[in-house]
Amino acid sequence: MDAVAWFADVGIADRPTVGGKGGSLGELTQAGIDVPPGFVVTVAAFEQFLEKLEAREPIRPLVEALDPQDLGAATKLSEQLRVRVMEEAMPTEVQDALKTAHARLCEDGQPVAVRSSATTEDAEDASFAGLQDTFLWVLDADDMIERVRECWASLYSVESMTYRRKQDFPEVGVAMAVVVQRMVDAKCAGVMFTRSPTTGDKSVITIEGAWGLGSSVVSGEVTPDKWVLGKITGEISQRDISDKHARQVPAEGGGIVEIENDDERRKSPCLTDDELLALREVGRRIERHYGKPQDIEWALDQDGKVLLLQSRPETVWAMKDAESAPVRKPEGKAYNHVMAIFGGKKK
Repeated sequence: MDAVAWFADVGIADRPTVGGKGGSLGELTQAGIDVPPGFVVTVAAFEQFLEKLEAREPIRPLVEALDPQDLGAATKLSEQLRVRVMEEAMPTEVQDALKTAHARLCEDGQPVAVRSSATTEDAEDASFAGLQDTFLWVLDADDMIERVRECWASLYSVESMTYRRKQDFPEVGVAMAVVVQRMVDAKCAGVMFTRSPTTGDKSVITIEGAWGLGSSVVSGEVTPDKWVLGKITGEISQRDISDKHARQVPAEGGGIVEIENDDERRKSPCLTDDELLALREVGRRIERHYGKPQDIEWALDQDGKVLLLQSRPETVWAMKDAESAPVRKPEGKAYNHVMAIFGGKKK
């Protein structure tokens, strides 16, 4: 299998080869949603790398044997495995494929984001969001390759390993693809839920956002503005404009840096009503495409264009719905009972 797959060539059904995030970005691209272009370092590349590591000493059996309640043992194992991943040379053919793809994606020297895309990530019954690494504003191919290696290593973080053990995921089915995607120089960014995250109401869309890159919202470092809109009507029923003291922007030598907002910016809404309605329409399109509520990451570039960075199934209320759903009796059981009373026989 190829070490690289482009968004235009994959979809959500390809999760086993490109991971949850890669499959979703490919699916959105094919559905005509505006997504910053990119490619996925496939599971095949990771497996080839891991095969070299395990030829000398096993990794997956060690994780399988881990007691998720023993944080001391998990920390020790995580340190050992992450060092091994970072020190192992990447297979030459994989490295060459990544450099070729990077040159094609960034022919004008554009920076990229490097984001983990585990095969177990963004499943409908378990969300791994935030358990692996993301790197923003990566400037060149060599740096990109190192960040890919760090994403692979993050599969063996304490949080990721113990979560998998608690969920009883077999390690043989766990692998790491990595998304490499052009960065958005975001005017503002945030998240959008096509079902209320607080009440479960399916008739509304909740949008949260702040100035600059979305990393400040996802990390919780800045309290975002929040709006609630009618999914059908577009009526804005709730506006909570926060005091956004800072924003994250590109750093001069790569990566990101936090800077203070001036008084006017920190108290001003980061989205206009027209931009809110544009986001609502995109959210509705994505929900229609998948047929179920979504948890979406978005960004507006400096020209105000809406770009989608991720969409995953909403899991919290979906799991509550599943737990409260009545148990359906097998069809015909009541009828058979009546027939038995009267000595009848079902034909």
